[in-house]
Amino acid sequence: MKKAQRTIRSPLFYVGDKYKLMPQLKNLFPQNIKTFYDVFCGGGSASLNIVAESYVLNDINDKIIELHQFLQEQANDIEQFIESMHKLINKYGLSLSEIGKNNEIENLKKVHIKTYFSKYNKEPYMNLRTDYNKNQSKTELLYLLLIYGFNHMIRFNAQGQFNLPVGNVDWNKNVSAALRNYASWIAHNTVKLSKGLDFEAFVLSQTYKKGDFIYFDPPYLITFSDYNKLWNEAEEYRLYALLDKLSDNGIYWGLSNMLYHKEKTNTILKHWAEKYIKYDIDSNYISRFDNSIKKQSKELFVTNYNR
Repeated sequence: MKKAQRTIRSPLFYVGDKYKLMPQLKNLFPQNIKTFYDVFCGGGSASLNIVAESYVLNDINDKIIELHQFLQEQANDIEQFIESMHKLINKYGLSLSEIGKNNEIENLKKVHIKTYFSKYNKEPYMNLRTDYNKNQSKTELLYLLLIYGFNHMIRFNAQGQFNLPVGNVDWNKNVSAALRNYASWIAHNTVKLSKGLDFEAFVLSQTYKKGDFIYFDPPYLITFSDYNKLWNEAEEYRLYALLDKLSDNGIYWGLSNMLYHKEKTNTILKHWAEKYIKYDIDSNYISRFDNSIKKQSKELFVTNYNR
């Protein structure tokens, strides 16, 4: 069993993942976990940084699970995969800062201080996006869109077309490092994927044994993002009813959620969590509109497991 010593970044760079909070969270999880169930896995940062005998990752977004499956398939020869992605980047004419400075980008930096990558990559990114929408079986193109797209998001319109604009990011050494770490994690662990299941359907479909632990990191009711649009008070109540049911059956779980954010309070969480064990998590979220201002937030980790 591989021990998680340093915080590992997911190669999906998923918005809202728990990468920065894992140093706090992993100390609150049980030790000697048998199977770790990651119900709202996203990029999988929680699973990547928790020691367990095996892992089951689920997300209702089947494209996220498709990407995890694709990267697992590349894990046996991750260097060859990175090389092939570099060739694909060069084919489209996207920037590749991992290999060194680009004179054209350096000149753009002088004029477009915060958007130089997006200025350089806009046209090749749109060509990449068009090609992917013509054939969405090409998961390698979707992965490139995730790397070069705005805020590393995955977004499709009502017609099923990927429609995220270009971001001010590119493939740098951190991307390759994250891929290598992910490949190592896959090589040393037993990881299963559950594709596209609603959280309740997933949880109720599993068979649990002593030592298993279920982790919930749902969309936050009181924050705004594309990922939270399908989450509402009814979903919040449904989640807490499920957690109560698990507790009644002696199954251990942990929940991350936002209690306060931008002067808003999740009162449903506040009242429900009183009957369980609560830990404050320090989290400062920086506005993408003004990164000089830190928005004070209060995140909670709630659990029915007493360390």
